[in-house]
Amino acid sequence: MNSEKEYLSVGEVSKRSGIAVSALHFYETKGLLRTVRNAGNQRRIHRRELRLLSYIKVAQKIGLTLEEIKEAFSSIENKEHLTAKEWKKLGQSWDRVLTERLELIQRMKSQLSLCIGCGCLSLKIVL
Repeated sequence: MNSEKEYLSVGEVSKRSGIAVSALHFYETKGLLRTVRNAGNQRRIHRRELRLLSYIKVAQKIGLTLEEIKEAFSSIENKEHLTAKEWKKLGQSWDRVLTERLELIQRMKSQLSLCIGCGCLSLKIVL
């Protein structure tokens, strides 16, 4: 490891990010989070991973799956130092998903108004 100050324990990352330690370990097994081991064989996480964890949290809130998030990460060549352009590219990967979900919500809203009026409330119509 380079500088010890650049790396945080899993507990510190959990505290700073608001993500449970178990979730951090899960993200590591899924290839979403990179860790290194120190001389005592303890996991250490570079500070830059906090930004990626923020991305994961927001992406999950808008409904992206971990697989979709991992796919978006795979489009980034140098994960060591993401540029503003690369962060923008990650954000743009949400456009399609958000548009699809927004259209679904709008259809549901429209159909629910009709169904509430007639009493049918058919999921086939809504979805």
